[in-house]
This record gives sequence, C-alpha cells and structure tokens, in this order.
Amino acid sequence: MDEKKLIMTFKNTLGNSFSITIDDPREDLVEQDIIDAMNLIKSKNIFQPKGYDIAECISAKVVNSTTTEYNLIV
Repeated sequence: MDEKKLIMTFKNTLGNSFSITIDDPREDLVEQDIIDAMNLIKSKNIFQPKGYDIAECISAKVVNSTTTEYNLIV
C-alpha cells in the first residue's frame, strides 16, 4: 500500500516547532500552493499549539511511503 503525506512544519511564539500532516495531498500540488496554504494557516491563526500563536512557517515536504503487511501466525 502506497501512502503520500504533506508535512508542514511551523514554529510557535515560544520557538517550539510543530507539524501539521495532510494525508493524500492533491497530485497536482505545486510549491506555491503549499506556501499559500501555510501562510493562510499562519495569518488566520487557525491552530494554536499549546495555546501559542504560529510565528513562522518553517518547511514543507511530501513523503511517499510503502507499507507491506504480512499475515504471520506466531
């Protein structure tokens, strides 16, 4: 099973980093879309990790992973 995730990393006003993960981002996602989304999250103050505002957008990455499951009888 293949999985794709968008991981956006921010820093709050305390200086602590935190990430927001989006499962199955669009296939046609481009860098500007991610920048716009992160800036919107920051400007609208949608999330307040540990009660503190988002101070900075740090990074973003799309991670692809493959999971192989085995039905083992132990």
